[in-house]
Amino acid sequence: MAQSLPLFPLHTVLVPGAALALRVFEPRYLDLVRDCGRNGSGFGVCLILDGREVGAPATPAAFGTEARIEDFDTGPDGLLHLRLRGDRRFHALRTRVRDNGLVVADVDWLAPDPVVDLQPQHVLLADMLRNMLEQIGADVAVPEARFDDAAWVGWRLAELLPITLPQRQSLLQEGDPDRRLDGLLRLIA
Repeated sequence: MAQSLPLFPLHTVLVPGAALALRVFEPRYLDLVRDCGRNGSGFGVCLILDGREVGAPATPAAFGTEARIEDFDTGPDGLLHLRLRGDRRFHALRTRVRDNGLVVADVDWLAPDPVVDLQPQHVLLADMLRNMLEQIGADVAVPEARFDDAAWVGWRLAELLPITLPQRQSLLQEGDPDRRLDGLLRLIA
């Protein structure tokens, strides 16, 4: 059964487990953050297909990721700064715009990724990810590394590789961890 989820369309693709820093200043999004804090809930982050992040409601992609607020603060600019973490993936069945301009979707939650061991043809990707994380060092917070888990390796590479937004969106929409890794292999070839 579909569930109602407020959306925060952005010119980015949030994948499960990824961190995202966000500055919030529009009243509709300040209200959204307040409601999430009261309810202990998250909100949806979707790639903008048409429109802008500020002003009139943008048209979001049909697939997105629930964002959970990990931390918040008021920045030196006086704006609300959030640190988010990607959680569950969803498919938006339909959207509507509230009077305040907030886009709300009726969503179906996508099945969580199964825990699948890395296939031999994907070991190179895990090695590449391990090297990337060593080079980045402490700049990226990576909760519990799982280099033998196909889904975890795929999401971390989708988060960190310099790929286009449509490529990242395509990876987000792929429900099979092995096919996601096959797609990543094609992208880096």
